Amino acid sequence: MLDETLPQDLSTGHPAAALSADPAPGLAHDPGTGHRRPPRREFKARGSFTERCAGCNLPVLNCLCPYRASAESEARVWLITHPLEHLKPTNTGRLIRDVLPATEVFTWYRTAPDERLLALLDDPRFAPFVIFPDDQPDYAERVVGMEAVGAAKRKDKVPVFILLDGTWRQARRIFRKSDYLDRLPVLPLATSRVTRYRLRKPASQAHLCTAEVAAELLRQSGDGEAAQVLDDYFDAFNVSYAASRRYEKLEAPTAAMRRLLARHGG
Repeated sequence: MLDETLPQDLSTGHPAAALSADPAPGLAHDPGTGHRRPPRREFKARGSFTERCAGCNLPVLNCLCPYRASAESEARVWLITHPLEHLKPTNTGRLIRDVLPATEVFTWYRTAPDERLLALLDDPRFAPFVIFPDDQPDYAERVVGMEAVGAAKRKDKVPVFILLDGTWRQARRIFRKSDYLDRLPVLPLATSRVTRYRLRKPASQAHLCTAEVAAELLRQSGDGEAAQVLDDYFDAFNVSYAASRRYEKLEAPTAAMRRLLARHGG
């Protein structure tokens, strides 16, 4: 749900593009919704001057576009993304939307909840679950297990995994400061999986990045094929980006890349 170093119990639109200037002085567009928002200081991270592919936002040295693949799943993923995550090319939330086109991305603002998100939370077709650790007693009565996802399916509901996409500190703030999430069940991710993410240093190997969390949730809830495609796409992203940081051109596709190519006859 959360961020690129999200605790394993849980971890955007497409990142890297700076907020576009609005014709009205002093305003800018939110990259997730298009709404006007107050401007922020220009974001300049290491590698901000790297030549990037317009399609995948990776350095052109190891473009990810040939490996992009889509999959279908019974469950859906909705991302509530901190505004700064949109600007980070290392954000993996966007990989989920590449693989699962039905993924929804909402930018979080404490005082301005996204109206589309609020409407979807009230839609009786969906059974949303907030992915978050069960480490605090004040919401213990809301904590459920993966069996609740199966129960939702048996009621012909579409299970939805709501991932809070940001740093761990940002994710906690989103969870605590979003009243509209208070009525939803909390689903902690129970897994022994360790992270394979190379682009940000986690506090622990048990802290999974956003895409890894989504893949593990899909796998545990029965969407095995979608989970495998997302895992492979994440691996392709991870390896490609890491090689580009070393200014190395990948000479041959990895096993995950070959599986992705095979999905569309590549």
